[in-house]
Amino acid sequence: MSNIVFVTWDGGGNVPPALGIAAELQQRGHRVRVLGHPVQDVHVRADGLDFTAFDTARVFRATDNSTPLDYVGVFGDRAMGRDVVEELRREPADVVVIDCILFGAMHAVAAAGVPYVVLEHMYDAYLVRRWLRGPMGIGMAIKRIPARRLLVGAAARLVACVEELDPAGSGPRPGNLHYTGPVVTGVPAAPTEPTVLVSLSTVNFPGQARAMQHILDALGTLDVRGIATVGASIGVENLSAPPNVEIRGFVPHAELLPTVSMVVGHGGHATTMVALAHDLPVLVLPMHPMLDQKMVGQSLVDAGAGRLVPKSAKPSVIAAAVDELVSDGAHRAAAARLGAAIRATSGARAGAELVESVATRRAAA
Repeated sequence: MSNIVFVTWDGGGNVPPALGIAAELQQRGHRVRVLGHPVQDVHVRADGLDFTAFDTARVFRATDNSTPLDYVGVFGDRAMGRDVVEELRREPADVVVIDCILFGAMHAVAAAGVPYVVLEHMYDAYLVRRWLRGPMGIGMAIKRIPARRLLVGAAARLVACVEELDPAGSGPRPGNLHYTGPVVTGVPAAPTEPTVLVSLSTVNFPGQARAMQHILDALGTLDVRGIATVGASIGVENLSAPPNVEIRGFVPHAELLPTVSMVVGHGGHATTMVALAHDLPVLVLPMHPMLDQKMVGQSLVDAGAGRLVPKSAKPSVIAAAVDELVSDGAHRAAAARLGAAIRATSGARAGAELVESVATRRAAA
C-alpha cells in the first residue's frame, strides 16, 4: 500500500473533491494524510481522515474579508510549501495530491523531487485560460513561481468535472491531463411541490448578502416554496425572508437536493455539480468576476440546463428566471441527461485509481 498526502486550503468547494478521493484511497488500504489550514481540522477529521495543520503558512479562513492580495499570498505561500516539505521529511510519501492553485506548495514539492498530482476542482479551461492569465497568475509570476511549468511537470492533472461542460474538454490536451468526473453523488430529485433551494458561497464575497436578499424578494413573488441555506459569510441577521421561504443554517446538500425542483447558486463548481447529479437545473448569479463562476454558469446555459444572471440583478429579473427553471421544459431534460452521466461514474473512484497509478509507478521506479 502507498503513503499519500493531500494538500488543501480553506476555500469551500475545493475541499469536497479532495476529501472524497482521499477517503476512497483510505478505504482501499492506503495511508492517507491531509494538510490544510488549522480551521479545517474538525471538518477533515469528521470524514475519518488524519489531519495536520500548516505550521508556518499564512493564516487564512474562507469567512474572512480577504482581498485579492490575500489570495495571492495564500496561493503562492512559500511557507506553506516549507510546511509540506517538513511533513514529508517527518514521514515520506509516495505521492502528493495538491490543490490546483496552491502553487507555493506545488513549487516546494517539485523542488523536493516528490511526484505530485494536481487536483483541478474547476474547469481546466478556467485554470489555464483565465486564472493563469489573470491577476492571480500575474501574482505567481511576481513571486517567481513558474505556475505553467509546474502543471506540465505534474505526474498527473486530475480534473474533477464533467468533460462535456469544460470548454477545454473537446480540444487537444496535455498527456498528463485526465478527466475523472465530479466527486459527488446524487439521485433524481422528486419534489412534492415546486421548491427552490438557494445556496450561495461560504466565502465572504462583497455584495453577497444583498444578492441573497434580492433572491429572497424574488421568491416572495412566486408560488413556490423556498429554502435558503445561509452561513457566516452572509448572516441570517442581515436578511428578511418572505413567508414562503425558510432560512436555515448549514445543511448538507444531500439532505435537501432530493426534495427540490431547482437550485439558485453562485456558480461554485461543487454546488453546481451536485445539483446536476440530482437532475436539477441551476440559476447562477456569479459573486466574483475573477473566479470561474461565470464560466460555470455559461456552460449550463450552453448545455440548456441553467440560466445566468448578474449578482446585481433586480428581484424581477431573478423571479423570471426562477419561474422558467422551476417549470417543466427542455432545461429539465438537459439537467437530467447530465445528471445521469454524472451518476454513471464515480469521480472518487476514478480519481483514486489515477492517484494509485502514479504511486505504483513511483514504487516501481
